[in-house]
Amino acid sequence: MEKLKGALVVGFLRLLALLPWRAVQALGGAIGWLMWKLPNGSRSVASTNLRKCFPELDAAAHQRLLRETLQGIGKTLTESACAWVWPAHRSLALVREVEGLEVLQQALASGKGVVGITSHLGNWEVLNHFYCAQCKPIIFYRPPKLKAVDELLARQRVQMGNRVAPSTKEGILSVIKEVRRGGAVGIPADPEPSLSSGVFVPFCGVPTLTSKFVPGMLAGGKARGVFLHALRLADGSGYKVILEAAPEGMYSEDVAEGVAAMSAVIERYVRAYPSQYMWSMKRFKKRPDGEPKWY
Repeated sequence: MEKLKGALVVGFLRLLALLPWRAVQALGGAIGWLMWKLPNGSRSVASTNLRKCFPELDAAAHQRLLRETLQGIGKTLTESACAWVWPAHRSLALVREVEGLEVLQQALASGKGVVGITSHLGNWEVLNHFYCAQCKPIIFYRPPKLKAVDELLARQRVQMGNRVAPSTKEGILSVIKEVRRGGAVGIPADPEPSLSSGVFVPFCGVPTLTSKFVPGMLAGGKARGVFLHALRLADGSGYKVILEAAPEGMYSEDVAEGVAAMSAVIERYVRAYPSQYMWSMKRFKKRPDGEPKWY
């Protein structure tokens, strides 16, 4: 049964990738609109997250942002299908603007390991191709449940000669070793970690369990950190990639200070482009002691 599900999903992704770009986005927007209109888990989680993180919004503004968010998530799904199937150069052609490339170039020239830091904002699959075109990093990721989809992604994500590492003990060790030897890695910093692997720091005004992994690799200046995001342009023609150096606070030997500094940067991007964030993630599933569950 799992093989059949995997084959159907991969077939669907390949069909999506045959559509013209504007049709890909229109379909994604339509899927998101249906997610907004019809009761479903993604709408419920996104609504809860937005209500908690943007309590200042009135009912109309909340619904408007929820609709825009779910439509953005729908677009990310269909656009990512293209990035998973197309040759990498075709996805790279959709990067229309780049801001801060010199930050990455300087980090790569420093002789130290480089940690590319991103979040579930914009389109991280297109970003993966962009980052891997600049260097040959190890990309850290959480494998999907379906083996056929995992195999597809594993092939597509290494088109630029880079490597991938799953979020397993072996994968974590390979990422750490790569940074120590002066190589580059790419890590999404916002998935919720285990309690032992994170600390609660502010994110959009909410105490949020956040991973210690990235700041731990940067602490004391052992490596250089660079934030990267591929943000959808308003006209739908493609993306703008923005790169930014990690702030000084992320190099602190104090774990909580480093994690808080990282969270503050991600929050700034999310507040600037709220409808492009993956608010359907159960980002706030674990709560501080005594606080009721959100979901």
